[in-house]
Amino acid sequence: MAAMPWCIVGLIGYVVIRHGLGWYLASSNSSVISSMGRMLANGAYAPFAWIFLTVCWLAALASFLGLGRRRQLFDRQTGIDSLCQMSWRQFEQLTGEAFRRQGYAIEEAGLGGADGGIDLILRKDGQTTLVQCKQWQNRQVGVTVVREMYGLLMHHKAAAVKIVALGDYTTDARRFAQGKPIELILGGELISTVRSLQISKVRATGPLDSPLALGGSMLASLLVIGALASGTATAPPSAIPSQVATQPATVPLQAPMIRPAPATPPAHPQATIYMSDSQDAAQLREWKKQNAESMKILEKTTKEVPLR
Repeated sequence: MAAMPWCIVGLIGYVVIRHGLGWYLASSNSSVISSMGRMLANGAYAPFAWIFLTVCWLAALASFLGLGRRRQLFDRQTGIDSLCQMSWRQFEQLTGEAFRRQGYAIEEAGLGGADGGIDLILRKDGQTTLVQCKQWQNRQVGVTVVREMYGLLMHHKAAAVKIVALGDYTTDARRFAQGKPIELILGGELISTVRSLQISKVRATGPLDSPLALGGSMLASLLVIGALASGTATAPPSAIPSQVATQPATVPLQAPMIRPAPATPPAHPQATIYMSDSQDAAQLREWKKQNAESMKILEKTTKEVPLR
């Protein structure tokens, strides 16, 4: 878990919770699920997305600090005496850091604890190697431990087994390991490897090896989140469904018109004459002439309405 790329996991989880989940549910045929999806797309689960991202960032920081402690532990070793002063857990971390600097991908299984079992799983060139660490100072590693590790090798179908002991091995243990993919490493050999790696200043390379890489990955995550947020804010509104768009506009109802009874028209309708003070005598005569002709046409074409 400590070796996981937590910044990438946090970014993927944020995108899934904040955007992907709502988009997936909104595309459902169910009206209830689609309405829930639209609610999520509008940011209902945004706080949970930020919480998940923050937790992953804290895990990345804890992993970075843990790698830093392993480096310091590795660089402080000077000899067998320093190996004898550390705890079994520190001895396991030191062994893992030594293999990490030799190009192995390390998985701290922690299945055995202080008494035995698989402590480290090494992966390199497509092969898996099982490691057990023994910080026994007052007794030798017996054949029983070697047989158990050989059984684990067969069970997990690993390529090899390495047993790292601070002390020595019994004669039966050495005899059983002969001709098998089992390597018995003494404490003196371990400290020699550590000292040679210290002198050559070999460091394991990874995404969390420098504060700049860790901070840069967090900043890149924020930039991606900002780009997604701005893209969502400027997205065009969804199209109106055809059944809504093609629905005719509602025409307001009007009260029925009540027509009044027709009034008795006069026998000879009289036209209303409008005169303007600004007209001269010639214009006035012309206007009266046109008006008289209009009245004659009206008298010929208008029929009298009989009285009821």
